[in-house]
Amino acid sequence: MAQHTQNSSKSVPKLRLGTRQSPLAVAQAEETRRRLCAAHGWDEDAVELVKVRASGDKIQDRPLADIGGKALWTRELDIWLAEGKIDAAVHSMKDVETIRPDSLTIAAILPRADVRDVLIGAASVNAIPRGARIGTSAPRRAAQMLYHRPDCTIVFFRGNVATRLAKLAVGEADVTLLAAAGLERLGQTGTGTPLPADEWLPAPAQGAIGIECNTADAETCRSIGAINDPASQHTVMAERALLAALGGTCHSPIAVLATIDGDQITMRASLFSSDGLERVDGTARFAAEDLDAAADLGRDLLDRASPAIRTLFTGLS
Repeated sequence: MAQHTQNSSKSVPKLRLGTRQSPLAVAQAEETRRRLCAAHGWDEDAVELVKVRASGDKIQDRPLADIGGKALWTRELDIWLAEGKIDAAVHSMKDVETIRPDSLTIAAILPRADVRDVLIGAASVNAIPRGARIGTSAPRRAAQMLYHRPDCTIVFFRGNVATRLAKLAVGEADVTLLAAAGLERLGQTGTGTPLPADEWLPAPAQGAIGIECNTADAETCRSIGAINDPASQHTVMAERALLAALGGTCHSPIAVLATIDGDQITMRASLFSSDGLERVDGTARFAAEDLDAAADLGRDLLDRASPAIRTLFTGLS
């Protein structure tokens, strides 16, 4: 960890926090900085935000799965961590690869925000006009929508929140879906209609911010660990364990939500075929730290899935 010297000559830690430079990513980094400074009694300038343009932000005209998957959100920050240009990196956990190198450690998960998807352009899924065009690049959202509304069609939509809202405004689609957490962090609450999470399951780790450090940097890992939210960590890691067991990729339509009550997690998950015509559901309840139980649910889902679903996953099938 770097050191920072104030005008008083008092030496306090200075942490270089890496972030993508999109508005939402910067908002998440600013939240992380506020929490770190509050936890450690630091002045705001004790944490420097270092912005990088990620590969995923540079390429907007193709589906993520076709150009490198989730690694496009983490690649530059991973390199900067390895080179010592930053001390820690802030990520949207739903965008972080399931398998991470041992050289990196997710030292904290912030309190998870609203996990729901927000429907924009209609008051409800049932109220979407017949034959409407649904703008999304997410296989989960596409398949889930086609499951409920097979009369609709999917049109490709990528970009940050502002870009997607602009595309909707000019008529490139009739309806789109965005994460409630992202809208909230950008100060856009009240945009669209949140879909009930018990009826429309979110993506794995949706709404969660994670901070990753070099595993060998024990001091930074301890500093970041001070803002970890255990309940959010348990649910997010359980969802990631399910995803790992499934061998889920950017092509895989998977919806899951883990909730925690005391030391027990309840997990609901659904897998879809790409066209939304087929679906398999599962529920499990297990101890908060029992990631093997989350993986077991993944194996059970694959065991019961149709070939059209199983082909979208590379896990224990």
